[in-house]
Amino acid sequence: MRFYSLFLMAFSFQLVSCAQESIPNRDEQIASATMAAPEADRQEAAVYGYDSKGNLVELRAGNNNLICLADDPNRPGFQTVCYHKDLEPFMNRGRQLREEGKSSSEIFDIREKEAKEGTLKMPEQPTTLHLLEGKDGFFDAATQEVKEANYRYVVYIPWATSESTGLPLKPLVAGGPWIMDPGTHRAHIMITPPAEN
Repeated sequence: MRFYSLFLMAFSFQLVSCAQESIPNRDEQIASATMAAPEADRQEAAVYGYDSKGNLVELRAGNNNLICLADDPNRPGFQTVCYHKDLEPFMNRGRQLREEGKSSSEIFDIREKEAKEGTLKMPEQPTTLHLLEGKDGFFDAATQEVKEANYRYVVYIPWATSESTGLPLKPLVAGGPWIMDPGTHRAHIMITPPAEN
């Protein structure tokens, strides 16, 4: 029995150690997260990342209009985002609902209802999110670069439609802008530059 208890303790310690090793340190998370931001805005952006237990925490306070999120170690692939601070109520509500176990469709419906009721404040002007992602992407700490990842721009324009903007419902050319979720709180322009060879 004593041997079994010691085994469980050692195994638990090993699991914790592995989890801690899989989460990059604070400086690496800040560096990789801000790579999604325009270069001129990286130094002053607020950054959220993950502590040793995998909890989302503030890594650095910001002095401009951008909030950046480090790559989630619990998700496959690589993804960092930087978005205008006016999108934080929308983003934070999504995180809360995911923690409650809500599905993507449930999150959409709940935020749609709350936005229509005015309890979820959405930006009153077009508001941009910058995204850097790749299924094989990674941050190279030696070169301070994100590799194997592609860039995307998302411009949120709540309640906008194809008719109100003149945007198509799908890209007309590779990387061309189009509107997604038109007529909803989550209406946004998608701009995905073609991946570099």
